[in-house]
Amino acid sequence: MANRPLSLEDLDLPIGKKARLYRLTHKYGPGNGRMMVLPIDQGLEHGPRDFFVNPESLNPEFQLRLALEGGFSAIAFQVGLAEKYLRAFAGKVPLILKINGKTEIPPDDEAFSPCHARVEDAVRLGADAVGYTSYIGSPRQDEDFIQFGRVRREAERAGMPLIMWAYPRGKYIEERGGRGSLYAIDYAARVAQELGADVVKVNYPKVDEAKRALYPKPYNELKLSQVEMLRQVVASAGRTLVLMSGGSKRSDEQLLEDVRAALEAGVTGFIFGRNMWQRKFGEALKVAETIANMTRQVSQPAAKSKKAALV
Repeated sequence: MANRPLSLEDLDLPIGKKARLYRLTHKYGPGNGRMMVLPIDQGLEHGPRDFFVNPESLNPEFQLRLALEGGFSAIAFQVGLAEKYLRAFAGKVPLILKINGKTEIPPDDEAFSPCHARVEDAVRLGADAVGYTSYIGSPRQDEDFIQFGRVRREAERAGMPLIMWAYPRGKYIEERGGRGSLYAIDYAARVAQELGADVVKVNYPKVDEAKRALYPKPYNELKLSQVEMLRQVVASAGRTLVLMSGGSKRSDEQLLEDVRAALEAGVTGFIFGRNMWQRKFGEALKVAETIANMTRQVSQPAAKSKKAALV
């Protein structure tokens, strides 16, 4: 049985944040309290190479058309793309403005994502939320937490929902089993709640048996299914809405299986980028429609609580 995702009624939100999140979870996208976001921040994070597989996707109008026709809840843009391409789609495609970012050129040993825009830019551009990348466990997390705190206060004053891209990174994370472990992702989800994010974006946890001995206790002893791991992450996020990241493109079968598992675990939705726009436009529309229909069909049990897998 699928866990019921958090409802906005479960959250003690200021009016502005609640109104904007309601638009993202009910007025646009699949609705019924779910969210489906199309991100295009990879051009900054990875450079142009991600667009080579589908050259049409190099033009952000490709993703904007996909977001509009594919029924996405929002598109996630860095400030430059929002200013240059959003005008013709304003009011038709909701905006999540990413306000920090970095290139992939320096190594991730001491990852940090500096702010290049502010919450006031999101207000000016008519955004419904701001996105912030935090590198959990990086040696520079002290700077990161201070910067996030400033952004959180700005978002609170503006009534703007704050979505944390919570990414475990850095040499110490690798020493504890790597960025994809349940330990790392579960910790990232908890950090997002502790620091005051309204929504958290996390990757799917994976078990690497070759690294199991590196996982801190009791994670090194857990034998959990994918659904059980995701339920643990949702529980650790508490009263923070959870969105699953798609990561690099994978097969339709694997993608849809990941969607089913996440919905069963009670996530609020998905931020799938390359798994969408690295496809030809018609194919991407079909996949988006399939995922949206899956989210609409999931039952929502009446239970109000979320139980952690680790007790």
